[in-house]
Parts: sequence; structure tokens; C-alpha cells
Amino acid sequence: MSKLTHFNQDGDAHMVDVGDKSVTRRLAVTGGEIRMQAETLQLIIDGGHKKGDVLGIARIAGIMAAKRTADLIPLCHPLMLTHVEVELIPDPKNHCVHCRSTVETRGQTGVEMEALTATQIALLTIYDMCKAVDRGMSMHNIGLLEKQGGKSGHWQSQPA
Repeated sequence: MSKLTHFNQDGDAHMVDVGDKSVTRRLAVTGGEIRMQAETLQLIIDGGHKKGDVLGIARIAGIMAAKRTADLIPLCHPLMLTHVEVELIPDPKNHCVHCRSTVETRGQTGVEMEALTATQIALLTIYDMCKAVDRGMSMHNIGLLEKQGGKSGHWQSQPA
């Protein structure tokens, strides 16, 4: 196992120096889901929510969040993102909405945090918009599915 990189030799938190890293294409894909009552999901699917298009607003929130990750996570580098995609897929059989976020850049550090932030905020936005009808919603299985680029190369999660 590698050592933690956000601590210096004295054990103090610091921002990692990426200045000597190669500029490469970096990609991260993350996923997660929000579980809810069947009636809540149907309300979302039917577009009957009084606040508007729940999935459309959540998608935009996820994209905006990816772009603001360095403002939220103290030691993240501000990155010039070249692509952000947030997919929200209703799953009536399991009473949930699946989220899959893909983030890309050409840079010196990866975009895992940006993709994870996009997924979390998209799911939180669904919760916020629907909490008046279903306070029992819960988020699950949020994590990195794939990353490409940089010194560590390609990594993909193994199916459960």
C-alpha cells in the first residue's frame, strides 16, 4: 500500500506538488444511487413534482459541483475540466435512481474527486427536491468505478 500523499514528512496536511507530473488525459467514472419509496420515484418519472424537472436539475447540480470541487475539498487542485457528464437513470424495479458521472481533463492530476463530487451532489439534489414527500430516501454504493491516465494508468472496480 502506498503512503498518504496529503501529509508532509512532519505529518502536516499539505497540497501535493503536481508540477513535475506529465500532462495526460485523465478520466474518472463514479456511480451511486438514491433509494426511495416507489411513489416518490413515480412522481419523478412522471414529471409531476411541483419543483420541476428533478433529474434535469440534479444533472445540472452535479455538473456545477464537479467544476467547484476545489472550493469544497480543501487540498484539491483547481482543474480545467474538459468534459463532465452526469447520467441519472430511474430504476422502478428497485425504487431508486442510479447516477453515473464521467469527468475528464488534460492535466497533471486526476479527476476522481470531481467525479465523486458530481455524483454526490446530483443525488443530494434529488433528496433536497423530494424530501417533502419522502424523508426516508438514502444514498448508497457511491464510489469510483474507473480511472484512466497518469502514472498509475487504468483502474477499474471489480463487480460485486
